[in-house]
Amino acid sequence: MIERYSLSPMKEIWDLQAQYQRWLEVELSVVKTFEETAKAPKGTADKIRQNAHIDVEKILSIEEITRHDVIAFIKGITENMGDEARYFHMGMTSSDVVDTAWSIAMRDAMQLIIDKNRLFIDVLKKGALKYKKTVTLGRTHGIHAEPTSFGLKWLSYLSEAQRNQTRLEQALHQISQGKISGAVGNYANITPEVEAKALSKLGLDVCECSTQVVPRDVHAQYLVSLALLGASIERIALEIRHLQRSEVQEAQEPFRKGQRGSSAMPHKKNPIISERLCGMARLLRSNADASLENIALWHERDISHSSIERVIIPDSCLIAYYMLDKIIWMMENLVVNEDNMLKNFEQSYNLVYSQRVMLALIEKGLSREEAYQIVQKEALECWNTSGDFKTAILQNKRITDYLNAEEISQIFKPDHYLQNVDAVYKRFNLGEK
Repeated sequence: MIERYSLSPMKEIWDLQAQYQRWLEVELSVVKTFEETAKAPKGTADKIRQNAHIDVEKILSIEEITRHDVIAFIKGITENMGDEARYFHMGMTSSDVVDTAWSIAMRDAMQLIIDKNRLFIDVLKKGALKYKKTVTLGRTHGIHAEPTSFGLKWLSYLSEAQRNQTRLEQALHQISQGKISGAVGNYANITPEVEAKALSKLGLDVCECSTQVVPRDVHAQYLVSLALLGASIERIALEIRHLQRSEVQEAQEPFRKGQRGSSAMPHKKNPIISERLCGMARLLRSNADASLENIALWHERDISHSSIERVIIPDSCLIAYYMLDKIIWMMENLVVNEDNMLKNFEQSYNLVYSQRVMLALIEKGLSREEAYQIVQKEALECWNTSGDFKTAILQNKRITDYLNAEEISQIFKPDHYLQNVDAVYKRFNLGEK
């Protein structure tokens, strides 16, 4: 991921120094277990830790010769060690180190994402409560439909964010496993007992059945959960992009002092963060797709997945964390224009009340088909001539034969559409504030 979108503390997880440190911790957990099982002298792990010096440039220079990153790491770490070097990487294969270290990194990264999403959930709760009684236009197909609560939009986002939290936690649980089972996963040179104890020291579970690698469906679940998180954020960002349009102006991104919208047009306030988030969601989906391709490997393992994972795993974590950071800031500071929400009712000539007129006529005894035809005729005429729908209804004798002026006036009040909002909020244990 480019520096522009890499935020702390997420980015520090993915630098080479941190990667080699994780590799070292995996190796040391095994050596420590060897000590506990009398396979290595007491104090061996401490001596290795004291003498182990991670020199990134040196390891990379060795890799230029070996063309193997783990061998380069082992040579770089053990170069100045004494007899204890014999126990470093003993009975292990490269994937024992790399896959287990991947799990540590992905676990730690996911915990940051989960904590961030929890903050996002809190922001959405506050917005849902704040705008619970705010009347706005509901739209379907991009067309004015019926009045609704602006808070219900937030509640919908909250519901999805909570489902994401569940998926992220499930992915965290699944990725918190490692393997130290040898070259093809058969424990020929290292025992299951050593694996279990070593992984326990790292805070990981034992992979139920590994080959040379941790099965990649685990990684795919992880990346798919991040892609779903991204898609949820994209849904919100796409809505804001629409609401910020000049013709709508119901809500917009915060615009900082000194910010410029266009190099050519000084008046512009563009939804640049929302558009960026929509683009980043595409990256997360692409990376998730690549992770699904990584599940099928030759026999006990090949390395067709390796080069891809070096890109998609760190990048997906960095992207997801960045997206959460930006959507939290955006929704906390969202500019909401409630006056424009009400003004936009006029843009549809009050046609958003057409269903209520139709239902009122049905309640008075008309058939649904007859009521629909009467209301639709007036509605289409108002749309074509920019006429006011309420005025047209009051002047239509076929309608006023059934509905008096007071009844019609009650129909054209938006509060009716919010009468059952409380029932939805109760599902989230969100009452009046």
